[in-house]
Parts: sequence; C-alpha cells; structure tokens
Amino acid sequence: MKHIVICFVSAAAGTVFGSWLITANSTLPSAAGQPAFSQPSRPMPQTADASNGDTGRPLAKPRAYLADGLTPDEASSAYVYDLANRSVVNIATRIGAERTLFRQNRTEDAGSGFVLDTDGHILTNFHVIEAAQRILVTLYNGKSYDAEPVGVDPINDIAIIRLDVPPELLTPVTIGDSSALKVGMKVLAIGNPFGLERTMTTGIISSLNRTLPVTRARSIKSVIQIDAAINPGNSGGPLLDSHGRLIGMNTAIASQTGQSAGIGFAIPSNLIARVIPELIEHGRVIRPDIGITEVLQTEDGLRILRMDPEGPAVQVGLQGPAMRRVKRGFVVFESEDRSAADLIVGVNGKDTRKVDEFLSEVESHRPGDTVVLQIIRNGESIDVSVQLTK
Repeated sequence: MKHIVICFVSAAAGTVFGSWLITANSTLPSAAGQPAFSQPSRPMPQTADASNGDTGRPLAKPRAYLADGLTPDEASSAYVYDLANRSVVNIATRIGAERTLFRQNRTEDAGSGFVLDTDGHILTNFHVIEAAQRILVTLYNGKSYDAEPVGVDPINDIAIIRLDVPPELLTPVTIGDSSALKVGMKVLAIGNPFGLERTMTTGIISSLNRTLPVTRARSIKSVIQIDAAINPGNSGGPLLDSHGRLIGMNTAIASQTGQSAGIGFAIPSNLIARVIPELIEHGRVIRPDIGITEVLQTEDGLRILRMDPEGPAVQVGLQGPAMRRVKRGFVVFESEDRSAADLIVGVNGKDTRKVDEFLSEVESHRPGDTVVLQIIRNGESIDVSVQLTK
C-alpha cells in the first residue's frame, strides 16, 4: 500500500500545520447536486489596475485577448486571472496585538482567501486563522483591513471571516459545480505563496475523490488532487476552472519538505457551498447527533463504549459495555465487560467499520432524519433505527 505525507501549508515562512499518512488509492463518492449557496450578482470590474499586476484593459472575453498575439490557452489563462484576481486576498495573523513606542509585534503571513459576497465575507482555511489574535486582510488595492471570525468548520478545514469595507471594493467569486469535474481538466490556482500576492499557477486535475485527513479520526471527503504548484501561503486560495468559476479551495500539498512536489489538494466547491450558509448564520455547522460519544475501532467493527444518557442511541435501546461486580470478602470490584456492547458494522446498508466512515455516513444526514444501524449483538445481526437530533 502506497503512502504519502500530507502537509497543510499556510505561512510564507513554510510553517507546516500538520502531517498525517493518507492512502493514495482511497476513493469516495463525489459531492452531488448544485451548490446550495446563493450569491449576489457579481460586480464585474470594467478596468484593471496595472499597478497590481492587471492588464489595464477593459475586461473582455478570452477571444479578445488573441488580438495581443496570445495563444488560445494563454488567452484563456489571462482572462481567468483578470476575472478572478481581485477576489483573492492575503490573510495575515498578528500574534499579539499590542504595540509600544519601541516595539511592534511581528505579523506572520498566514495564507490566502477569497471574497464570497459584497457584505465582506471572506472564505479561507480554518488552519490559516486558527489561534490568531488578530486577522489582517489585504485586498487587491494593497490596503489592509481588520477582519473578525464569523464561523469555522475545523472538520472540513473551512473558516469564514468578515471585514467592514465599502461593497465596491469587493469582487465575489462565482461558485461552480465540483460534481461535474473530470480528471485532466485544466485548473488555475491563485494565492499568495511565500507572501507573493495574487500569484497564479496552472495545471490539471490529477485525480478526484481523494480523502484528506485533518485529524487521526476525521477526514475531508471527495478532495480534488491537482498538479498546479501549491506552496506555503497558497492555503485558502481559490482553485478555478477555465471559465473562472470556483471549483475548490487549495488547502494542502503532499511533500517531505513543505514545498510543492506536484501533488496538491483542494476542498471541492460543492462541500464549501453546503457549509457556507450555516457558518454565516450559526457560526458553525450543525451536524446531526446520534448520541454515541465513544466507540472502539476493532477489526470486526465499532464497539460502543459511551453514549449520551439522554441521547437517541440510548432511547432506541443500543447497548454499551456491561458492568460486572465481583465481591471478594468485604471489597466489591467493578469491571467493564466490553464484549457485551453492541458492535456497529454498517449504516443504511453501507459497511462502516472505521470511525471516519461511520461519522461521515451519519453526518451526511440532517437532524430529524432516521438512519438504520447494522449491529452485532450476542453474535446475531440486527437492524436498529435511530432518529438523529441536533
């Protein structure tokens, strides 16, 4: 079995936020359906700003760029950059906000982000702003503004921050449908690698449906693998198709050194679009609760160890370990018999013998939905229906 080391890259200095092993041939179903996030109409810039790397011409369709002698592929790339680069922001976290006359705390370049709407919402990776005491966002005009966290989803490494600026300074991205992606499609990434603002790299989709670990028990599903150069500082930047539509958010690379080795990963846009409304409204993703708080992963399945006493799992009669009492003289000893606990082997007919598989299947539903657990109890296979709660 092949393994590669995954590094989450954010800081311009090359800080690696975490490394785990990922199975190179993991496959999972891709996100389905159209994006759930409804965007306001996008203000289209009529002229570009040459001082910020733009062309200085009115924004035109790709074929208009051919008049400058560009090849069709070059014209397409130039068009996407002019269309999207104003949406990209540089995000810096200030570690310590206090200033004195003789000392100013340093600012660490953390990564990238992009504009979601004209209300000032910016999307980035959770690991870019994690533990930040101050967040500074630099727009295409070179000016920096303070931003505040709005909502975070650590499980999917997604965060939304907001800055209070005039709407005319904000150019939202157009969110595309990542379920329509194909291996071999051209992709373009824009970000701030090593602090070099609004840098574009190009490549293709190398693979789809990868699994990207964020903790030892949780993974992001249906991740896009690309060969476009992704380096420290690119985290949180947009991954675009040839029409300038957002199809993913760059988040990690596979590398032993923390720098690009031709294998990058992006969170798919359909996953992003699904969580954006909840992050803006609630500050978090409201996931369904099955009432099982701890399981033991075994070769045969997931042994239930702990349950919420008032949760749905207890209410439908799922069983945890049995307590055994043994009296020796005047002393009573208690022990936990885990073999008496139910063994979960599937959810809704799908084999779920790993913690991540179980959580992913449960969390693909909403509070109020009913799931059917396939469990082994006293050597017999039975189905138990559980209604999920908030």
